Amino acid sequence: MNHTPRTPVTRLLIVGKKYGAGVASLAALLLATSAQGAEFNQFVADKSAVSFAYRQMNVPLEGNFTRFKGRISFDPAKPALAKAEIDIDLASIDTGSEEGDDEVAGKLWFNTRQFPVARFVSSSIRPLGDNRFEVAGKMSIKGRTLDTKTLATFRQQGNIGVFEGGFVLKRGDYGIGEGMWADYGTVANEVQIKFRLTAAAAAADKK
Repeated sequence: MNHTPRTPVTRLLIVGKKYGAGVASLAALLLATSAQGAEFNQFVADKSAVSFAYRQMNVPLEGNFTRFKGRISFDPAKPALAKAEIDIDLASIDTGSEEGDDEVAGKLWFNTRQFPVARFVSSSIRPLGDNRFEVAGKMSIKGRTLDTKTLATFRQQGNIGVFEGGFVLKRGDYGIGEGMWADYGTVANEVQIKFRLTAAAAAADKK
């Protein structure tokens, strides 16, 4: 008769049923610790989002990007070793109108024909407590690469990890909106970037 192999945790659960809640609680803690130690490294694009907010003639406006890809490696037990690379297809911008989309894809704004992708590559991540982190890295847009920092939170939902945060990008630093659009009284220099990046935990190796 075949029996399912028993791991140390399952044996603790069985013992807990016999000897009391204390051992069972220890087993539950071990299970939770094991889940938290998973490495989230499979980017899930359809559960992720990148959006922005800005002011034009002091009127608040919003938009988002519909196409992007990422590479994430994050172990909650070893946050200092985390890595992230995010590539955003700038031509996928959605400003809410086709005319606006065409305008910002042009040479004075993103110039997507020459610079089709915005890229962020992390260089360090510093835990701040309460599942909050300071992420530092390089942001490259329109041929310019600058140091960037952002605050992010992390939460785990089963085998899914969700990273959320945001930062202020100054469009003038990257030459976004030149010529007639360079006046910050028309379109504000500060653009609030928000993101939700989702990654699945790697499946355990089967032996």
